[in-house]
This record gives sequence, C-alpha cells and structure tokens, in this order.
Amino acid sequence: MTEFVDGDAAIVLIGAAGLDFLVGDPWHWPHPVQGMGWLIQRYTNLAFKTTQSATVMKGLGVLLSVLLVGGSAVVGWGMVAIARWFHPSLGLGLEVILVASCFAGRSLRDAAEDVLVPLLQEDLAEARQRLSRYVGRDTQNLDKPEILRAVFETVAENSVDGIMGPLFYALVGAATPLGSASLALAYKAASTLDSMVGYRAAPYTDIGWFSAQFEDRLTWLPCRLTMLTLALISGQPRRVLTLCQRDADADPSPNSGWSECAYAASLGVQVGGENAYKGVVKVKPLMGDAVQEITPEVIRDCLRLNRFCFLLWLGIGLSISQIW
Repeated sequence: MTEFVDGDAAIVLIGAAGLDFLVGDPWHWPHPVQGMGWLIQRYTNLAFKTTQSATVMKGLGVLLSVLLVGGSAVVGWGMVAIARWFHPSLGLGLEVILVASCFAGRSLRDAAEDVLVPLLQEDLAEARQRLSRYVGRDTQNLDKPEILRAVFETVAENSVDGIMGPLFYALVGAATPLGSASLALAYKAASTLDSMVGYRAAPYTDIGWFSAQFEDRLTWLPCRLTMLTLALISGQPRRVLTLCQRDADADPSPNSGWSECAYAASLGVQVGGENAYKGVVKVKPLMGDAVQEITPEVIRDCLRLNRFCFLLWLGIGLSISQIW
C-alpha cells in the first residue's frame, strides 16, 4: 500500500508552511490569485456585455467555476510536472512556492498587526484607515472596541478559507497523484471566485450563484473540522460545541458563522452586532458569550490558535504517513 504522504510531499508541506510563516505574500510579488482575479474580471465583463438572460448568466456562472477551478488544478499540476522534468529539485521547489501561496497565515497576521499598531498608540484615525483596507464595512466612525471587534471577526472568518481550508486540500492532494499544489490551487480558485462574484446582490446574483454554493460545499468539512479542533485545544470542548450549536446557524453563511463562533467561544468573547456598509446598517447575529472583552491580546491569542491548529493538522497528516 502506498504511503499517505510520501517524502517529497512531506517536504512540500513543511516547506510551504515555513515559507508562509517567514515570508507570506509580499505585496510586490506576483501571486496566483492576481491571475485568477484578472481572469474572473475579464470573464464577467464579457458575460455582462453578452447577455441579460438570467438563465444564460447562471449557465455562464457554472462554466466560470468549472474552468477556473479545474483550470487552476490542471495548471498547477502541469507546472510542477514540467519543472520536475527539468530537474526533480526544481519541481519540488516550485510546488513549495505554489502551496505556500495558498496559505494566508502570515498575511492575516500582518493585516491584524497593521491595524493594532496605531490602535495601541491611540491613533484611531490611522487605525480606521488601515482597517478599511481589509474589511468591507464602513470604518470612518468606529471606536476602539468596534475596531477590535472588526479585526477579530476578520481573523476568525478568514482563518478557515485562508489557512485551514487550503491546508486540508493540500493534505488531500498529497495523498493523490494530483499533488498538494493542484488541489490547494483549486480550492484557492474557488475561494477567490466566491470573494469576487459570490454575492446575492446585483450584478452578481446569477453569475455568482454557483461559485458561492460550490465554495460553501468545499469549505463545509474543513470548517467543521477546524471547529472541532478548536473545541479540543481550548480545554473546554463541551462549552465551545454548545455555543457553536446555539449561535452559529444564525449567521446566513453556512461556514463563516461557525468559524467566527468557534474562535469567539474558544476565547470567551462575543462577536456580531451592527455593521454599516456604504451607509446601510446591517445587524449580524451575536455569537459567543462576552466572558471578556476583545483586546489586542485576545486577537493575538486568536492568531496563536491559528498557528497551533495549522501545525496540529500538519503534524497529524505527516504522522499518518508514517503508519499508513
């Protein structure tokens, strides 16, 4: 029987984790998501010019997801295969870089710290301005507690689709002939599609419906596994599970509510409340119990939970490879 993760795959996963932790995604470096975003924009612009039919637009939305997700997997596999044909080490190095580009651990940490630094210096204007780079809500009138809540919610919501989801599919890919890069890039493509066109509001209602549902289904399992992992490492599994069962389904998203609630319950804080988007106030359901306030240290605890959860999954995946 073949190993769950062979030696090269283990090197890829460990190398990618280390590269993301040390380097992340520097702004001036090219990134696969940039190419995905360019293709999505060109495709949707052409679709909007071509038809006004809701039925046709839904069909184009399905085609968009199939082409981008499937194409990302094929391109990732092909690039690594060609590089390996030149030299095995070249293929190994390229796969490390491609898989690392799918992890957002360092980027999420840097984004949080980018806002926390001026906030700790009591420079609310600068903290609001920096926060606006990372969130969709209006930030110009937020006070300190609301800025901290926004940062915490951003970290908690993006931890699954930006960190644990890509790792899950990289581990699955490592156990198949497709490899880690292929499936991690495919998941990243689905996540990028959801963030760009997966909206219920016009003009993406029809062209984005399939992308949103497809990403929801891909994320469902890693999200629940993340919630279970957080419940276990929190030391209060029953409390975390009870709060998630009580509150998470109140969020309209089948995954982000569970992700945010799991982190909130693990750290004893409450998320949700009023947010304004372009002047329109929307009320998100309250999740978790406010045992303590959200502070900069709580946000850093959330980031530490991310790293621990990531390393735990990575260690378990590599350990299984030794006993399979």
